[in-house]
Amino acid sequence: MTKQEKNDVIEVLKGKFSQYNNFYVTNTESLTVAQISKLRSHCFDKQVEMRVAKNTLIKKALESLGSEKYAGVFDSLNNVTALLFSENPKEPALILTGFRKESKGEKPELKAAFINGDVFVGDNQLKALTQIKTKNELIGEVIGLLQSPIQRVLGALQNKDAAKAAEAEVAVEAAPVAEAAAPAADSAAPEAPTA
Repeated sequence: MTKQEKNDVIEVLKGKFSQYNNFYVTNTESLTVAQISKLRSHCFDKQVEMRVAKNTLIKKALESLGSEKYAGVFDSLNNVTALLFSENPKEPALILTGFRKESKGEKPELKAAFINGDVFVGDNQLKALTQIKTKNELIGEVIGLLQSPIQRVLGALQNKDAAKAAEAEVAVEAAPVAEAAAPAADSAAPEAPTA
């Protein structure tokens, strides 16, 4: 690879790291070409971009963007590395987990994940990453929590209105019965003797 080609790869990687707030660093060393192709296909179907690059080029791209920000990822840059870029922070974790189940293997192995500024190191983090809430899921939960008290107040008001309407209905039905009972009581009273 010429120096210009290396610089081109670094520029492409810098663009990807700038574009995405989430990326996974995986070890695909023992996967066959067919398995890599299948993994790429899974990624493509879920709008996750997969890139394979040399570790030194990945490190140079990250260092040029801010070595402190990505410091936790540098130790993971060893062996064969495939990067998974995604807008959705948990989608690559779901892809890796599903791919492992399907192939009944332990690869690709998660070396590190950079999620919205936080670094998760080690394959043991994969399960936790599959349970991360996406931005849309969190927004939905907050909206649901905000709507819940409002719905309870509206429900109480509707029940109060319904109770008032039921009381009014009972009062209207009871009024003719009370009026009918009043004349009957007057006729039943004994007449006073006349002198």
